[in-house]
Amino acid sequence: MATKAEVNAVYAAGLIQGITLVTFPAASTIFTSPSEYGLSNTQYGAMFLPQVITAVTSSLLGGKLAERFTIKRVFLAGLAADLASMALLIVSQFFESNQPVAYGLLLAATACLGAGFGLTVPAINSLTAAFHPGNVDGSVLVLNALLGLGTALAPVFVAIFVGLGFWQGLPILSCVLLLALIAVSARLPLRAGAPAQAAAGRRAGVPRLFWVFALFAVLYGFCETMNGNWSQLDMTTNLHATATQASFALTAFWGMVTVGRVLFAMIERRFPPQLTSGAAAAGILSFALAGFGCSALLPLTISFASEQLLTMGASVAGAVIACYQFGYGIAAFGTGPLVDAGVSLSTLFGFAAIAAVIMGALSFTLARKGSGKVAAPAAAS
Repeated sequence: MATKAEVNAVYAAGLIQGITLVTFPAASTIFTSPSEYGLSNTQYGAMFLPQVITAVTSSLLGGKLAERFTIKRVFLAGLAADLASMALLIVSQFFESNQPVAYGLLLAATACLGAGFGLTVPAINSLTAAFHPGNVDGSVLVLNALLGLGTALAPVFVAIFVGLGFWQGLPILSCVLLLALIAVSARLPLRAGAPAQAAAGRRAGVPRLFWVFALFAVLYGFCETMNGNWSQLDMTTNLHATATQASFALTAFWGMVTVGRVLFAMIERRFPPQLTSGAAAAGILSFALAGFGCSALLPLTISFASEQLLTMGASVAGAVIACYQFGYGIAAFGTGPLVDAGVSLSTLFGFAAIAAVIMGALSFTLARKGSGKVAAPAAAS
């Protein structure tokens, strides 16, 4: 049975991972400001390409790495990658006058962040599920609520530090938190159990139902990232909001993601999860509603997949998160070139709404927990 220290360390990792994950989007106005890094929309969007590549790769490899090196070492490696990302971001500020060098450091930083996310998040989801076998859905929702809280705090911290004339305070704070967490976690056992079913699943193949989960995760990643990465630029360019109002919009989005996850975690204890200025102000409200809509989708997708795709074992979380990161990538670096080509952000948010409708249709297939667990994969065609 897991100790209280282990549970707290995993939950703390979710909170800190949320802060580091949104550090770059929260600082989007700094990266695109002519007086700072001076990046174009295309450069800003492309900055997330290394993050997506390393996040998808590390998420898919995480299960095998955990079997070979233990899940604790994978977890610690993810935290170390996050630390390297924040350190590179701090160093990049000293080369703002030399954009090629600064941009190269930013690309390296997002690559490390992707590796950190891809290793850490599947690991803490698997650990949380193992620590709470009688309440997997609720514990995963709580973990992801803490991750959401971290993502909501990041833009607040950026606004505070920018107001103090010291935006670098956020990555410095992240480094301190990561160092403390690594020091504490290194002394804990952090075991998730033997992944015997995962090995059998890999020999037999991938269940067909997984691809429904995969599509859902890709669409979710696209919708979430349109709001998480481009809300501030949409607020300042289309709604002519101030930088502070734009930060409030991003905080409202991630804040409602957190509120929704807490709410659904409370509801899950009683009911099955499957049953459950003027322009600037309107923009903030819209992003808040989008955040509430996104709140429970990813954690419940992970928990549903883990319970229905039994033959994939512990590799399910990593595979779902890899698909989520693919959708993240479509929105993160696909949006910039389209905006520079004249496509409005409002139009692209419309496509995100269409993706949300498709997700609603898919949800009826995914929320059949308990009525059709996949005990064996489909035969190879």
